[in-house]
Amino acid sequence: MEPELRRLVVVSNRLPAALKKEDDGWRVKAGGGGLVTALAPVLKNRGGLWIGWSGTSDPPADEDALLADFSSEAGYELLTVPLTEQEVEGYYYGFSNEIIWPLFHDLQTRCKFDPVFWRTYLDVNFKFAEVVARKTTQDDYIWIHDYHLMHQAFFLKSMGVKRNIGFFLHIPFPPPDIFMKLPWRGKLIQALTEYDLVGFQTIQDRKNFVGCLQKLMPEVRIEGRGAVVTVNMGTRKFRLGAFPISIDFNQFADMAHRPEVGQKAFELKEALRHRKIILGVDRLDYTKGIPERIRSIQTLLRRYPDLSGRMNFIQIAVPSREEVDEYKELRTEIEQLVGHVNGEFSCPGWVPVHYHYRNFPPEELVAYYAAADIGLVTPLRDGMNLVAKEYCACNISENGVLVLSEFAGAAAQLQKDAYLVNPYDMDGIAKALHRAFYWDKATCRDHMSKLRDQIRKNNIYWWVDSFLQAGISKSLGDFPEVDTVNFARI
Repeated sequence: MEPELRRLVVVSNRLPAALKKEDDGWRVKAGGGGLVTALAPVLKNRGGLWIGWSGTSDPPADEDALLADFSSEAGYELLTVPLTEQEVEGYYYGFSNEIIWPLFHDLQTRCKFDPVFWRTYLDVNFKFAEVVARKTTQDDYIWIHDYHLMHQAFFLKSMGVKRNIGFFLHIPFPPPDIFMKLPWRGKLIQALTEYDLVGFQTIQDRKNFVGCLQKLMPEVRIEGRGAVVTVNMGTRKFRLGAFPISIDFNQFADMAHRPEVGQKAFELKEALRHRKIILGVDRLDYTKGIPERIRSIQTLLRRYPDLSGRMNFIQIAVPSREEVDEYKELRTEIEQLVGHVNGEFSCPGWVPVHYHYRNFPPEELVAYYAAADIGLVTPLRDGMNLVAKEYCACNISENGVLVLSEFAGAAAQLQKDAYLVNPYDMDGIAKALHRAFYWDKATCRDHMSKLRDQIRKNNIYWWVDSFLQAGISKSLGDFPEVDTVNFARI
């Protein structure tokens, strides 16, 4: 008889909270990004544990106390893996973000294949694995997340530590002709085969992985069909699956229904004189296609003068990796492009492009989603892209249109009712936007209602359940919520 699983343990590069030094001392800031959005509601009040780095290489003496306060509010325990400045430089900025991130997003010309990065990556992965080995038991289910920590199962097994362990890759997995350019390709593939379950965002990502695996290990056999298949390596087997990540649909929809959010959305429309709003929301990153998107707006206004004064494009760019030169240059490029477009087309009472480079509070962002007539989500390449799903969840009027890059993972799920475009095709995006501008309400409602039904059904809890079912034949319900009132009295 199998032992009962005691708890769910999430391991990722960053904790869902970061330590920030301010003038009056250290503060704990809640983290952002798709991973935190996805997993925070899953771990809350279920006795879960999240292992990761706190975001600073020089933490304060009371780090544990600060994080304990956050844990009590969040409803799950946090455990830090300390990293030195040198380790952060080589493992995070180096291997993870100067090699794996561009390579896996089909932008291999941006890669810097420095052997020092590789060695530091292995050292840090070993350090994480040591913490996982010490702080978890054989009864826990260990869920490793993303490209920063691909060697966890490899190192745990090398220590003789037995765990139920799954891995989920949030970014795309490249096809063999791109992956084979990685100097350490064989060792990386070998490390991923040590997991019990490896999950990807889409069937195509899984197929790309299988292609790389068979190129490097021709003897392996793939068994089964459907979303989850088994890899037979002769001496052992492991599973591969496609599990498209999602959002807490009800959380976003409920927020959009709040009167104060509705009022903010109305005020935004009023401020723009009820022109149609085209909205882009992205973390500032070269994979998101923001410069190409702004050039598409320029093409739209040049080719279709009938839209002059009748629409506004709002681009929200969330600051990211501000200390990296490449991201500073990207920010400058975007600001210059916005200036060029506004300089070319502005007239008294109308500025076509509104650009915001800052973090938005959740309620304000939802108000923008709710107000937008067209959601323009055009990454050059993306594992999933939760913005596309957030926009649909918040479009409670169901009058909106989702214009979506065919290279976003979300396109595999939403292609029937989103307007798919090639993010490199400025003319094509301009044409799509012009058509969407004139769609009647019935057409918009037909497509948007289907998009929202799809996302409502395949929400974040469905994603977790599908992964756990494939990994250990368990569901989220097998990690029941703790009675926090009575628990506090014990």
